[in-house]
Amino acid sequence: HPPADAPRESAVPTIVVEVMPKAELLDPAGKAVAGALHRLGHEGISDVRIGKRFELHVAVADDAMLETARQLAADMLSNGVIEDVVSVHVAEPSSTAGARA
Repeated sequence: HPPADAPRESAVPTIVVEVMPKAELLDPAGKAVAGALHRLGHEGISDVRIGKRFELHVAVADDAMLETARQLAADMLSNGVIEDVVSVHVAEPSSTAGARA
């Protein structure tokens, strides 16, 4: 068996939905992380915003499923009052395994 933290290749198509807080709203968690990074000497990082990433494993990643994912992102996976859906796309096979660095 491969190690538990080894990247896994998946033959299952994955649609990735990325959601971020609206730019005009404060992101207290992001501010806290930015402050911690500065205290650790990482002065080159000016701001941190924390969002959400959803990976939808689907049978077929065609245009109809992408449209369904976009609708779900707007209706269920995000709160339109405080968040923006910034991306809905089909992941490359190795990008979902490598996302957990």
